[in-house]
Amino acid sequence: MERDADIVIAGGGLNGPALALALAQGGLRVTVVDARPAPARAEAGFDGRAYALALASRRLLQVIRVWDKVADKAQPMRQIKASDGHAGHGAAPWFLHFDSAEIEEGPMGFMLEDRHLYRAFLEAMEAEPNVTLMSGETVTGQEIGAEGVVVTLGSGRVLSARLLVGCDGRGSGVASRAGIRRQGWGYGQTALVTAIWHEKNHEGTAQQFFMPSGPLAILPLPGGHHSSIVWSETDASAAAIQALEDEGYLQALRPRFGDFLGEIKLAGARFTYPLTLSLAEKFVMPRLALVGDAAHGVHPIAGQGLNLGLRDVAALAEVVIEATRRGEDIGAIDVLERYQRWRRFDATTLALGMDAVNRLFSNDNPILRLGRDLGMGMVSAIPGLRRGFMRQAAGLTGDLPKLLNGQPI
Repeated sequence: MERDADIVIAGGGLNGPALALALAQGGLRVTVVDARPAPARAEAGFDGRAYALALASRRLLQVIRVWDKVADKAQPMRQIKASDGHAGHGAAPWFLHFDSAEIEEGPMGFMLEDRHLYRAFLEAMEAEPNVTLMSGETVTGQEIGAEGVVVTLGSGRVLSARLLVGCDGRGSGVASRAGIRRQGWGYGQTALVTAIWHEKNHEGTAQQFFMPSGPLAILPLPGGHHSSIVWSETDASAAAIQALEDEGYLQALRPRFGDFLGEIKLAGARFTYPLTLSLAEKFVMPRLALVGDAAHGVHPIAGQGLNLGLRDVAALAEVVIEATRRGEDIGAIDVLERYQRWRRFDATTLALGMDAVNRLFSNDNPILRLGRDLGMGMVSAIPGLRRGFMRQAAGLTGDLPKLLNGQPI
């Protein structure tokens, strides 16, 4: 049977293109269906939206020939500092401090703007003959058969493939049409996201300040004087702050931010995102797999959302490419369950771990505050323990797929 593609990927955010490029390198024909028009995203200006890419994720991007397009636009995270405290009162005396000089592999991660990363993916997909990008299209229907899947698009066009992959976010249409239920809950928190200019150089240091209402992450951007912030507040407080004019927004931010980087000013657009935990009950069905937020949505407390998705990408690409080489049916459930066994436990563990950290720190209980401060101080003071946490932050622990080790499949 002649098919339009071996694999159709619903969703062209970041995980979708990464998976397409990885699969194409294994000789598979891939069609990516992206609801957003490519030119609008590719030509976007600075808005402050950026991602914390772990070292392992950088390795994956290197193998799929994307990293060289963005390396000069990435900001290495040379240090990470995490502390507990209250707005306007500074940090607690015990804090966590990671220095990338302590591990052989180099910086634990990199900050990279969304606009640069997407443009690099777009260029790489255009240069890859095995990838077809269909922009401004949506998947509206899917029919699973014994030998393939038929996908219907919003335009009425129909595509046939051996496998459909949902990279279409927490509200995944691919998952809901397949009857895959989700479990999860809201945190009563909203993330305020923007970029700031600051007077002093950040020196490549990422800061995480835990407050009773939620954490504030200050993430370094290139040039030394801009940072991206992800600032969690209760839903009501976040709505009130987001409604303020820019100066009022800054007045609310300054006591939380502190003065360690001198004067600050807004430098990017302002966004808000409700914070929830969301886990699909299963990641695969016959001829169908879920990747990234379509499979698991986590709290952004450690900036692991995209990294978790890229771990899915690396695992699914390896399973599918190796099955192809063995002559197996890549849409068969026994093949796809290898991916689920590889990724579901890790993703669920990380999601619940981030949930526990958020609950531990987003309160003002004096006993818990003392315990968590002593815990951070202990981790920071014991070299072996500290380096173990650093390697975990860099994405270098666990059963890593080849791409995350910098190896082609």
